[in-house]
Amino acid sequence: MLRFSKTKVIFTLGAVLVGLLLAVPSLMSRDERQAYLKAIPSWIPTWMVPTRAIVLGLDLQGGSQILLEVDRADLVRTQALSLRDDVRRVLRENGVAIEGGIQISGRGVQVRIPDAAARARVLPKLRELSQPITSAILGQTGAQTLGVAESPDGLVQLTFTDQGIEDRIRRAVDQSIEVIRRRVDQLGTTEPSIQRQGADRVLVQVPGLQDPARLEEILGKTAKLEFRLLGDAGSTDTELLPSRDAGGQRVPVERQIILDGADLTDATPGFDNRTNEPIVNFRFNLRGAQRFGDATTRNVGRPLAIVLDNEVISAPRIIQPITGGQGQISGRFTVQQANDLSVLLRSGALPAKLTIIERRTVGPGLGRDSIEAGKLATYVATLFVVILMFATYGVFGFIANVALVVHVGLIFGLMSVLEATLTLPGIAGIVLTIGTAVDSNVLIYERIREEARAGRSVVTAIQAGFDRAFATIIDSNSTMAIAALILFFMGSGPVRGFAVVFLLGILTTVITAVTMTRMMIALWYGYARPKAIPF
Repeated sequence: MLRFSKTKVIFTLGAVLVGLLLAVPSLMSRDERQAYLKAIPSWIPTWMVPTRAIVLGLDLQGGSQILLEVDRADLVRTQALSLRDDVRRVLRENGVAIEGGIQISGRGVQVRIPDAAARARVLPKLRELSQPITSAILGQTGAQTLGVAESPDGLVQLTFTDQGIEDRIRRAVDQSIEVIRRRVDQLGTTEPSIQRQGADRVLVQVPGLQDPARLEEILGKTAKLEFRLLGDAGSTDTELLPSRDAGGQRVPVERQIILDGADLTDATPGFDNRTNEPIVNFRFNLRGAQRFGDATTRNVGRPLAIVLDNEVISAPRIIQPITGGQGQISGRFTVQQANDLSVLLRSGALPAKLTIIERRTVGPGLGRDSIEAGKLATYVATLFVVILMFATYGVFGFIANVALVVHVGLIFGLMSVLEATLTLPGIAGIVLTIGTAVDSNVLIYERIREEARAGRSVVTAIQAGFDRAFATIIDSNSTMAIAALILFFMGSGPVRGFAVVFLLGILTTVITAVTMTRMMIALWYGYARPKAIPF
């Protein structure tokens, strides 16, 4: 029957009150929220105090957006260089003589092995350099990363397959997202959005950041740090790299890498005690400290080239062995450059070069305009819905309107708990859920009206209206939830923001339109004892 025990009433009202309280921090400005947190007595447990707030998206508070793309040519070249070293190692281990050296071709390497017996002996070892391509869903796909072919004249070609290149790009994007996240987090921003877009792109949105130049500086560098020795002019095993100390002129640097940034454990900005210029202090792990100590011991008196992204940023002379696992990088930095370099080194190097293909800055003024427009649309939609419901269903319409207000409050409460990002499409999702929430009440009320016209009493008509409309409400909301889930998993950026708000709205719709509305009507019936349905 249409009865609610006191326990159910208290529990329902308590759940609604908690949900509305969770939304309170989101209604405050940042300064008001900080003052509110300071005013909370220390004896109150932190878990009892709502502190989380909704984060406004890029289109509402302004900020910077950058779209990055993996440089395929650079990635293939880097992989070819690595493959060349692996081929050289295999040939050396098997004592195979070659003719003309190992050459890098368009998508791989090639080497001429004139001795047929040696070629037959080493080919299986070279084929082992190819790895099977795996998928997170399908497991091993049967494709290989490399194709190995030989010609009668002894030319052996190792070429990256299309599947191998795509797999490497996919993994490079995954690794880049993690590195970018670490870099952006150290900028002190709130709730950056970093996500894959397509097969080879990464979309970075940083709400509240109005300095896109610094974001580009942080994200545009691969931050590949290497320690090498300066070479002698005319040496064959060197390459020419631009030097910051030499004003951009190229200097010979040995190809052999003594140590790279993978062995760094920390990097912090500081100032040189002698010159007071900004520097970056770094510290190696145990393995890196040992290798660095051995290299500096063997090469006392020689210049050590500190190479960052194929540029020699500093080349100090090794005066004495450096065995403590610590050092410093100087390169005529500004304070900002020293801070950014330390961020890059702490975050690690990107697995591939990323090219900025789109940059966008949204000013806070435009964000405020969006917020005001969204508020106006919400207020107007709510006003018309409230008037229509009250005019059509009387006291039942008033109950539906109360449930509607609670419905919107619960959406904000859930978004606050999740610290979800609210975007302009998210506001559109809230407006849409207002209509769907009222739609559920309309289904119930029309069913009640039909049952009353069929001759049922008031209490049985209300009971039957809720019971028989429940399945229809669940069906309609389930289909909308499926559509919202598809938008969430297949969409990106603002589309996902809309999907999140819509899903939360569907959840609160079922709670308010069925449970809360039923409770208020039951309480009204117990108090008024009407003889007929009031609409």
